[in-house]
Amino acid sequence: MRNRTRAVVLLAALSGATDAIGLLALGGSFTSVMTGNMVFLGVSVGSQQAAALGFTLAAIGGYVVGVLVGARVAGEPQPDDGVWPRRVTLGLYLELACFVVSAVVWWAVGGHPGDGLIAPLLAINAAALGIQSSVIIRFGVSGLSTTYMTGTLTTMLARIAGRHPLSSVGRSGALLLALICGAAAGAFGYAHSRPLVPVLQLVLIGGAIAIGWYAARCSPDNPSR
Repeated sequence: MRNRTRAVVLLAALSGATDAIGLLALGGSFTSVMTGNMVFLGVSVGSQQAAALGFTLAAIGGYVVGVLVGARVAGEPQPDDGVWPRRVTLGLYLELACFVVSAVVWWAVGGHPGDGLIAPLLAINAAALGIQSSVIIRFGVSGLSTTYMTGTLTTMLARIAGRHPLSSVGRSGALLLALICGAAAGAFGYAHSRPLVPVLQLVLIGGAIAIGWYAARCSPDNPSR
């Protein structure tokens, strides 16, 4: 369980980094926070900003496709799933493939995507986090998320207000901190070394997959042990 927590913390950092990249480099839209994008959508319509509207629709569309595909790949929680179901890894491989495609395009243009590439790159990154969002649901853990974190923050604060032990909010705190650190790392990379921006994404998703694989191997309910 501790290894699974480490893996999902890396995925939260990945979400923060990718959102920062979307905001700074890909049209100013989120890649995982669809509530924010829906607000952007309304603002774009109300202010008649066609370019912003197109970017926001690309992000929302990519995310929707990612969630639908990820849900099909990961499936629903099963009673015999264990700590790290095999289908979670399959979903994360698909997410990794999205980031590889994004990285290749990013490197091909030297980290400076033109107007014609911003929307496709935004959609690919949003699809990757849509996959991640739906894959995490396979764990069947109520309130566990690595992308939309308002609920995580609310639950943590409610527990603190209710004088629950600090140990009960440790995972939530780690996820929120990872999100912030990931966003900071993504912004720093974009400002100082754009070619390394996709490297950060690939390292984080690769690390999560590796730790998840190790968690599955070490789990007492792993049939191969």
